[in-house]
Amino acid sequence: MMRTRPLKVALLGCGVVGSEVARIMTTHADDLAARVGAPVELAGIAVRRPGRVREGVPSELVTTDATALVKRGDIDVVIEVIGGIEPARSLITTAFEHGASVVSANKALLAEDGAALHAVAEQHGADLYYEAAVAGAIPLVRPLRESLAGDKVNRVLGIVNGTTNFILDRMDTSGAGYSEALDEATALGYAEADPTADVEGFDAAAKAAILAGIAFHTRVTIADVHREGITEVTAADIASAKRMGCTVKLLAICERAADGRSVTARVHPAMIPLSHPLASVREAYNAVFIEAEAAGRLMFYGPGAGGSPTASAVLGDLVAVSRNKLNDATGPGESAYTRLPVSHMGEVVTRYHISLDVADKPGVLAQVAMVFAEHDVSIDTVRQQAKEHFSGAVGASVEGGGGRREGGEASLVVVTHRAPDAALTATVEALRALDTVRGVASIMRVEGE
Repeated sequence: MMRTRPLKVALLGCGVVGSEVARIMTTHADDLAARVGAPVELAGIAVRRPGRVREGVPSELVTTDATALVKRGDIDVVIEVIGGIEPARSLITTAFEHGASVVSANKALLAEDGAALHAVAEQHGADLYYEAAVAGAIPLVRPLRESLAGDKVNRVLGIVNGTTNFILDRMDTSGAGYSEALDEATALGYAEADPTADVEGFDAAAKAAILAGIAFHTRVTIADVHREGITEVTAADIASAKRMGCTVKLLAICERAADGRSVTARVHPAMIPLSHPLASVREAYNAVFIEAEAAGRLMFYGPGAGGSPTASAVLGDLVAVSRNKLNDATGPGESAYTRLPVSHMGEVVTRYHISLDVADKPGVLAQVAMVFAEHDVSIDTVRQQAKEHFSGAVGASVEGGGGRREGGEASLVVVTHRAPDAALTATVEALRALDTVRGVASIMRVEGE
């Protein structure tokens, strides 16, 4: 039997995502009621600027007093899509204190203060759901938190920012430079007027923190995530990746250490083989690759942003939280029982692709190889290219060939075997100190092999 008293929902924010949530709640009210087991009523919409509310949003529900809305006492669920740290944190806390559960899409807040919010929710017997905070419409948080709860996740490798994936994809497919690709992403609406959060990796780092915390049952904040953006990726990097049978992606990588005693979380551009499933993720799409002991390898793929996809994830959480309300129950809260430490980036074991500008004269390759040996970093391949032609090369594996033009300039590309990141960083610093090395043109990790 369907309950006749409706569950009342407060919506905080009515931008691209919020307006789509309001539209679907209004136009699909009967379907939502059938799925929940009770009518779900939009009781109020809090906005900063009422004059900018989108067409189709019920104007009689709009208010600028978000605090008063969440304090009403008759609100069952609060949907927060305003973003940022404050006032979102205070409003969510107030909602819990007044008996409401919360659905949020706020990755920045959850990555910074998720543990404290979970604690307040538990104290007041409320739910905190946030499927939309990580990868838009892609079901990812719930499978990690519930479907894989009985398994041991060892690695999460993902493309979790559509803007950067679009830019890198354009650089790969059209030969465009970074600036050109960014301009195209902006013109198409994939990049904000200020793209810093995307291109410098802040958005992906927040999502990595959330994913690592859920996957490894430990507390990980955005401060624990090593972060690098894509602004230094060049057309030469893309071309080098192609020569290796790879492509370049901005990856969020969360790993459990081999001994199981710590975890790492990092975001940076990396070369991945074209044979890896993530290599085929094009344009602004997201995908996350999970490696678990029992389940094996799983991949989740789909649109990671946008009004409709994100609203889909929000409404899925709304249905789940509403059902819990009807049953006087709560869903899974924070699971941080392992309390594993988060290791420093220097302890991560990975491969490097290093491009050096060097003097084209005898002995340079031997000097460079000696620096790698001194830091216990094994060389996989070396390729030396003069300004106008290939010249000789040496290494564990050799690419290229031809004559040498003594006294000229050359580009030396070294790909290493796996080694601790700290050793690789120290190697690069030592290379910079060589008189024959005129510059380190680019450094990129190689992942997914």
